[in-house]
Amino acid sequence: MPVLALVRHGQSLWNLEDRFTGWVDVPLTVKGEQEARDAGTKLRAYSFDVAYTSTLQRAQNTLKLIQESLEVSLPTIRDEALNERHYGDLQGLNKARTAEKFGADQVKIWRRSYDIPPPAGESLEMTAARTLPFFERCILGDIAQGKNVLVVAHGNSNRSIVMQLDGLTKEQVLELNLGTAVPYIYELDTAGTVLGKSVL
Repeated sequence: MPVLALVRHGQSLWNLEDRFTGWVDVPLTVKGEQEARDAGTKLRAYSFDVAYTSTLQRAQNTLKLIQESLEVSLPTIRDEALNERHYGDLQGLNKARTAEKFGADQVKIWRRSYDIPPPAGESLEMTAARTLPFFERCILGDIAQGKNVLVVAHGNSNRSIVMQLDGLTKEQVLELNLGTAVPYIYELDTAGTVLGKSVL
């Protein structure tokens, strides 16, 4: 029974500073590096055949540290289809100050809603439109071959995958928040049907 592990990157510098990050290539913090190592420790009960990550260093470095904890070196595919959603004009802005300017409700809609993008940015729907075809073609392609797959990506690229796997509605996904470096484990059949799920 193939296993899919989804992990959001560890805390980044702009997570710490409460800034919208998107495609800006910021590094992990020391805490984020430790979160990644801890995720690796939690994943020791599993063996993986292949890894996927984004083109951004915070995800790639999280994957590197997870592999060091697991004492493995996995074949790795990097693709911008797994990048964080692009936050457009909000990138680099402090979230609290943005909420003061535009209102907390509006910022929550920009951050969590399915189909409303921030100014000049991507909605979760737009993110899913690039993430899910890649997920279905490549990641589920490996699952179909019986491989165990580790995906280390971002809050919103992973949210789009979780939304599909868990069958969430547009309203339900509004409340979905994936913590940094928290492994989500899906047991699947080779057709990609979810047979079990756990959060480590």
